[in-house]
Amino acid sequence: MAKVTQLTEKTLKSDRQSLIRGFIFACTRKSERESLEGLLFATERLYGPVVIRIRPGDLIFLNNLDTNVLHGVFRAVSDGGFRIEPDAFGGRYPYQVRVEPVGEVVPLPNAKRMLNKLEVQRNTPIFGEKLVQVLNACVQEGRLSSATGAQTTVTKGPIASLVETIRNSHAEADIQAEISLIEATTFWDFPRQSYGLTPKGNNKYAGVTPALIIYNMVWRYTDPGDLVVDPMCGSGTTIDVCKEEKRRVIGYDISPARSDIIQNDARKIPLDSNSVDMVFIDSPYGDNVRYSEHPDDIGHISSESEEFYNELEKVMCESFRILKEGKALGWLIGDQWVRNRFTPVGFKIYERLCKYFEPMDIVCVSRRGQYSHTGMWLNRARRLNFYLRGFKYLIIARKPSGEPRSEKARKIEWTYYQRGR
Repeated sequence: MAKVTQLTEKTLKSDRQSLIRGFIFACTRKSERESLEGLLFATERLYGPVVIRIRPGDLIFLNNLDTNVLHGVFRAVSDGGFRIEPDAFGGRYPYQVRVEPVGEVVPLPNAKRMLNKLEVQRNTPIFGEKLVQVLNACVQEGRLSSATGAQTTVTKGPIASLVETIRNSHAEADIQAEISLIEATTFWDFPRQSYGLTPKGNNKYAGVTPALIIYNMVWRYTDPGDLVVDPMCGSGTTIDVCKEEKRRVIGYDISPARSDIIQNDARKIPLDSNSVDMVFIDSPYGDNVRYSEHPDDIGHISSESEEFYNELEKVMCESFRILKEGKALGWLIGDQWVRNRFTPVGFKIYERLCKYFEPMDIVCVSRRGQYSHTGMWLNRARRLNFYLRGFKYLIIARKPSGEPRSEKARKIEWTYYQRGR
């Protein structure tokens, strides 16, 4: 049996006690009552990356988008998770956390104005002085409510104690200031190889995968607890991303770069059929990079040779076998231009993948950190009339579900807009 890296988050007990973070959940008039009465706050997949980072003791606020009111203060009494109460909110909001009130709940009006002023969004954790300002607003609103005779009052003690704790804390931030949302277009450009506070893979490794590619794939096509497999794991970027995003993961490589990567040839994956929730592959693009000295490394074969595609097709067949029906595969690949010959590697890989998988989309990924993207090479490309490689393809495909697809021609009702004159 392959060793599966389990879902663990090593957080020191002292950090849990000393560092206080805040998070914003949203609701509507329709969902506010269920949220407050059930003390279960929930959201959709879009904000799943935020919710899974919540831990007991974090402060939670509930923003009613219809009434523009922010309800607080609440404290998380569970880790943020997936389907804690599967049937809550009709199953529409699977990313959830259990909470308890800190003193009396205070409704803060004009929430949008305050949050905009503090530059706080649903994917930006609140800590430090920003969190103090939100808490002080709760105290102030509680005093106003009490002075006007309203039923809602606030006990200054618990919140004032939180403010004092935050101001006296010297703990370093253990969460990024902004948690990335998934990409919305088919052009991805990531300035850094990694994200967050811990490295994902080794940015010195030849051909290292940008971590946010895998981050986007796992958040679009898997849920926490799902199994992700990378048959050509390189420096381990997929493993690091999946551990942080609470997915199970197995990484293989013909020449492992670290101990948690299993030595294996991707053309024969030692897993049961229909057992994997997503496969990600960043394969060699030819023999332009010397990944290892292993004699069976596919990266020793030229992409100008059909043998290269025949061997990668064996990897495709194994990926198809281990994937569950309806689940996704992501294949990152780039073209080659060398010595006056262009090889459309991406098109050739796409053509082979379509033998087995249903295409879902193709993403253009900007190539950053290229050794050839220097003044000398840019000048050569212009003078000698060739192009440097500026992007890679991320081919996203699905294992068919077994149900026959309708071949009936679709009728699309397009909306046409008049051109300006």
